Amino acid sequence: MTGSAGWPLHRRLLIAFAAVAAVSVILLTVAALIGTGRGVSAAQAADRRQATARAASAVAQAYQRSGGWTDANLAPAQAIADAAGAQLIVRDAGMAMMWPGHAPSNAGPGIQSTSDTESAPVVADGRTVGTAVLVFSHSASTGAGRIVATTPVALAALAALLIAAAVSVFVARRLTRPILAVASAANAFAHGDRTARSPADGPGELGTLANAFNTMADHVVRAEHTRRRLSADIAHELRTPLAALQAGLEELRDGLADPVPERLGALHDQALRLGRVVDDLAALSAAEAARLTLHRADADLSAIAAAALASQEPAMRAAGLIIDRTLGDRVTVAADADRVHQAVVNLLANTARYCRPGDTVSVRVFASGGDAVLQVADTGPGIAPADLPHVFERLWRATTSSAVAGSGIGLAVVRELITAHGGTVDVDSSPGHGATFTIRLPLVANARAVALTATGVIADGGEVLGGGWVVDGG
Repeated sequence: MTGSAGWPLHRRLLIAFAAVAAVSVILLTVAALIGTGRGVSAAQAADRRQATARAASAVAQAYQRSGGWTDANLAPAQAIADAAGAQLIVRDAGMAMMWPGHAPSNAGPGIQSTSDTESAPVVADGRTVGTAVLVFSHSASTGAGRIVATTPVALAALAALLIAAAVSVFVARRLTRPILAVASAANAFAHGDRTARSPADGPGELGTLANAFNTMADHVVRAEHTRRRLSADIAHELRTPLAALQAGLEELRDGLADPVPERLGALHDQALRLGRVVDDLAALSAAEAARLTLHRADADLSAIAAAALASQEPAMRAAGLIIDRTLGDRVTVAADADRVHQAVVNLLANTARYCRPGDTVSVRVFASGGDAVLQVADTGPGIAPADLPHVFERLWRATTSSAVAGSGIGLAVVRELITAHGGTVDVDSSPGHGATFTIRLPLVANARAVALTATGVIADGGEVLGGGWVVDGG
């Protein structure tokens, strides 16, 4: 790459800033010099007029004292002209030269007022008796005056250019340093250095950019850690039943054990456990993709909870649990009923798995503010405070529940499904006092408003276009 296209950003910024500053300073300097020149010219013209008027007054006084031009002493008037740097010429009313005795080379009989001359009438006793003319040459005084007036402007312009150049260098480096730091950190991160971060000391949006990169890097590191842990957990969950199946099948193959029903049943249980883990992983994957596959419609959360209870009631009764339900009136949500049903079933299956015989499981559905709320509470052993932040993580199981069958995926599926609906799920528990899982979903009116705001397109009958679900005109 050649030419300016290959220049680094800081050089381009420096050139741009310097060019803008130079053009601005040059324009202002030119304007100042023009204004100063005109001011000097105007001041000189005023001084010349004043000097000519004084000389004419001195000539008039000399004329009055002598009673005419014959014996008039015009030396004082000449002194005034000399002080102004000019040559004095005096003519009578008939334009005959009275002063000096000889005509200067540039003062012919028909001399007129030009840019180099100033004239004033000589008035004595109320009548004009002659004319006083001051002839100014283009002497060094005029140039010196302009130099004196314009030198400060030129020096100020030079100082402004130097300051602008220094500021341009500082600003260019200040702007490009954070960008280079982010680029360097990104390059190092891309080549495997997961500790690479950018110093967030840039001004304004550049600092925001550095913070955003650091946040992204932190998320990537956490995602990689979660992926590695997930792989290890899945391997652990699959290793135990696979090892049991392998050992049992090798015994049968080598004739070390008889294929009695009890032995075959144990191997079948291990196969079922493998199947449950695979199904749970598939369910988790489907839940994570639910945001793209939800089929929303108006659904009664109370009816969904009743259907989930009906499907899980036999297993809960078999576990010795007492069921208490308070489903109330219709609570309408805009949701994929099958997905919400799956989430509720997972919560109920979780209580059946971890609660003790004789514990009570309460299911309540009600509206609170703008949300539909479903609570599944139990009087079971509860969850330790240290375990509460992890209950919705994939493949996580409390150490106290290691003897309970399960893959640790069910609650992760619940969180993914409810979050996909724009809702929340949380848990409140203390050891020995049971646990309460609370699902909150937007009521149908709020869900419609959110969908309408998100799509911004509404059909005449109230149908939402492009939002993933359809509501009626009511």
